[in-house]
Amino acid sequence: MSQLASYASLPGNSRGRFHPEPDRDIRGPRDIFQRDRDRIIHSIAFRRLRHKTQVFISPDGDHYRVRLTHSLEVAQIGRTIARAFGLNEDLTEALCLAHDIGHPPFGHAGEDALEATMKPFGGFDHNAQTLRTLTQLESPYPSWPGLNLSWELLEGLAKHNGPVARPGWALSEVNAQFDLSLTDWPSLEAQIAAISDDIAYDNHDIDDGIRAGLLGIDQLLDLPFVAQRWEAILGRYPDVPQRRLIGELTREQIGVMVNDVIESTRARITEAGIKTADDVRNAGVMIGGFSAEMAARERQLKSFMYEKLYHHPTQLAAAEEATKIVRELFAAYRDDPTLLPDEWRNSLPSEEPQRSRHIGDFLAGMTDRYATDRHREICGTMA
Repeated sequence: MSQLASYASLPGNSRGRFHPEPDRDIRGPRDIFQRDRDRIIHSIAFRRLRHKTQVFISPDGDHYRVRLTHSLEVAQIGRTIARAFGLNEDLTEALCLAHDIGHPPFGHAGEDALEATMKPFGGFDHNAQTLRTLTQLESPYPSWPGLNLSWELLEGLAKHNGPVARPGWALSEVNAQFDLSLTDWPSLEAQIAAISDDIAYDNHDIDDGIRAGLLGIDQLLDLPFVAQRWEAILGRYPDVPQRRLIGELTREQIGVMVNDVIESTRARITEAGIKTADDVRNAGVMIGGFSAEMAARERQLKSFMYEKLYHHPTQLAAAEEATKIVRELFAAYRDDPTLLPDEWRNSLPSEEPQRSRHIGDFLAGMTDRYATDRHREICGTMA
């Protein structure tokens, strides 16, 4: 790794792990953030992302993105931006790879359904569930629960959208054990990971939407930001079929957004006098992100995507079916815990709300196809 900036997260300055570990050099010359990244990649929870919805629920096509491919694309963007600032690329990559591990099956439809069913028991939030999964549920080591990740990684995941003033029950439990300074801003690596997530799904969802036939390029041209890029591409490739230029549009928009983040973040680093990683946390404002102009364009793009793609009638019909699966499975497991697999049934708490939260953990870890199969097996074929 090249020389790190003074405001980067330095492995030697890490606040460490909650559970002390013996000397790990026998397993290779890796620093704490490199080990974090590797633990995430080797986790079962990460592997399950290959069968969890990104945009299309249980997609039939092999070419659509899922949570796993989305996370890899976020990591690619995150490392590019981190490198431009001399940040810790390993920590940035680990944050990008882990950020969606807490997502339940069926994307946002599944999350909304699980939030509704768990409302009497404290609710559900996929960001907090990511922390819960990594600190408690995913337990491959004999000496401690969870993956025993670094403070910096857990902090960055907890503050996915900045400081947290009112954490829910799941995040509160993690924070009570390992104080993550929730009211401060996270590291610049975490801020870059968050904006990389926005860049990736804004643009790659367009690609998938066009591929699925739910979006048309003519619709996208209602957005001046997209229209400007498209006209420039047509000018460079006047004889190339438009269907072959969609990928070029995606790449170009990502490039413009990445360059905007780099320019705007560099300006804020200078304006705020950022010299150390603690300066970033204590700045009182977001340092890594879009310019005001690009942020407004990105909000416009998001609104368009919700109207034209995420709320497309085809998508809403699939979301309705997904909601039914999650709600009926939750009810079935609560009414008859013998339906749970042995490991989950044997560890089922006897008291509420822990009992229902345990069932929520089981549902959140399901893939789309596993949830669909269990629903068919337990509840019968859907009407």
